[in-house]
Amino acid sequence: MGVELIYNAQPANPHTSSEPDICPPPSRACGPRYAPPRALLCCDCLSIQHHVFLFARHRSPTISNPQKYTVGWIYAVTTEFVAARAFFDKKHNQLETIADNDNNNYALGRIGKHNVVMAVLPKSQYGTTSAATVARDMLRSFPNIRFGLMVGIGGGAPSVKRDIRLGDVVAIQEHAFIITGSLNQPPQLLLTALSALEAEYELEGHQLSAHIDRALEQWPRLRQKYSRPPSHSDRLYHPDVIHPDSSDKCGDVCSDHPACLVDRKERGEQEDDPAIHYGLVASANQLMKDALARDKLAASMDVLCFEMEAAGLMNYFPCLVIRGICDYSDSHKNKEWQGFAAMMAAAYAKDLLRQIPPSKVEAEKPISKILSSS
Repeated sequence: MGVELIYNAQPANPHTSSEPDICPPPSRACGPRYAPPRALLCCDCLSIQHHVFLFARHRSPTISNPQKYTVGWIYAVTTEFVAARAFFDKKHNQLETIADNDNNNYALGRIGKHNVVMAVLPKSQYGTTSAATVARDMLRSFPNIRFGLMVGIGGGAPSVKRDIRLGDVVAIQEHAFIITGSLNQPPQLLLTALSALEAEYELEGHQLSAHIDRALEQWPRLRQKYSRPPSHSDRLYHPDVIHPDSSDKCGDVCSDHPACLVDRKERGEQEDDPAIHYGLVASANQLMKDALARDKLAASMDVLCFEMEAAGLMNYFPCLVIRGICDYSDSHKNKEWQGFAAMMAAAYAKDLLRQIPPSKVEAEKPISKILSSS
């Protein structure tokens, strides 16, 4: 939408001007209003506030300064990347140049009061090594990043103790677990924000579903893939029920007989649905698809979620892992819940950033300096 501003050299009554009359009648306050492309708008009717608003509305985003970005946000798959970008409050232009050895592609913008840089792993290159490479390259081009967020989808580990369902969110509370040991815990700043957000949700409940609805109103073409699937598609099979070696959907090839499914009650009115869980996330370089192994680790280690990238990051890129649950880490995998799970994780991450004052972020030492001094 274009707007052409006409400056009058001499003060004049805009309502008696020979220019086309596009201002409101004299009985109403003058001000900018939307007009067809190339419409004329007289500046005599513009207050300073209107003038600034009009300029800001029609100018392009400024060229981004890599020194201004303090939060690094990393994704493993495009579905996660798309979901996160839907939650930008303001998008920024791409950098004109990045570091010579940086092969990442970035999305830049503002979330709340924070300047955030997002990057996704190369297509079909999942796992710890790719995540570490993306983080390393990001720090080359954005040297003032203070902490990272690893946000996306993961496989849940439901148990009698933990009622984890599709669409729920798991946020790492202390450290990630790998078969050979544990990884560094997230930065204290993020853990403090995590505790504050947990308390807020317990008192008031979360509004993540409403946040997603607003994002989908802004980006309607995402509705089909990123909206919440029907509840009947959330099936938790007993561990001994194995999906046939085919790409067919469970609804077509796996029995829906009650004997095959774990019986779960509907969540009550006073329970969050989807729910937020805090605890241990297991990270490995291969996909967890074994329900028996899942249950063993859930029982012995209280693992809530399985994913594939955190082990490549947390000792070198201080970050918090946030996962939306898209399957149950068993053989019954499908993509039906991936879009919504990614939206839930991104919405939670945005709420988390809201808990952190920019001054606290600035007070943190940049990751690049921490690594160079270690």
